[in-house]
Amino acid sequence: MTTTTIDYYFAPQSPWSYLGHQRLSDIAAAHGASVRLHVMDLGQVFPVSGGLPLAKRAPQRQAYRLVELERFSRWLGVPLNPQPKFFPVPADDAARLILAVDQADGTGAAMKLAGAVMRAVWADERNIADPATLGALLAEQGLAAARLDDARSPAVQARYEADTRQAIEAGVFGAPSYLIDGEIFWGQDRLDFVERRLKPLQQPREQ
Repeated sequence: MTTTTIDYYFAPQSPWSYLGHQRLSDIAAAHGASVRLHVMDLGQVFPVSGGLPLAKRAPQRQAYRLVELERFSRWLGVPLNPQPKFFPVPADDAARLILAVDQADGTGAAMKLAGAVMRAVWADERNIADPATLGALLAEQGLAAARLDDARSPAVQARYEADTRQAIEAGVFGAPSYLIDGEIFWGQDRLDFVERRLKPLQQPREQ
């Protein structure tokens, strides 16, 4: 039996990635799918895709974003502060750390760390640009402190650049995005469609 792979493109500072992260893991596990991580630099993706950093968006768009974050937080039962203390936050170090763990400890460990990193921003008021915070998150996940050094390696930087380039080439324009056989599902609110794609609904019998 062939295992379906979900290519998961996300950014560790993205609240929408955070809101969908655990649900993606649960859906993949329930349907026997594997997840392949792609941590991307939105600062490189947005200029190509036409996206704008939050501060440059129209005021009404910024205001509506806060409404939607609160709605989805309540609906999904995922704790989230729409205006956390440490946001906006540089996320390159956290992104490279997740990739270093993926390469050394496997995707399962990287997914758990990614969830902890995003929760640190959006629920726990922690600064993921601080190396001490990243070290603490590693320890909390039972991962080696050496991953901080691994994250600074040329190999991990090359992977980060490659993931970002692959996102652009695949037509990804925002986080999170999920690809199955090249089909894009953008946003955590499209996870219902991801699940349908993994397990097509049975067609009703003809009467």
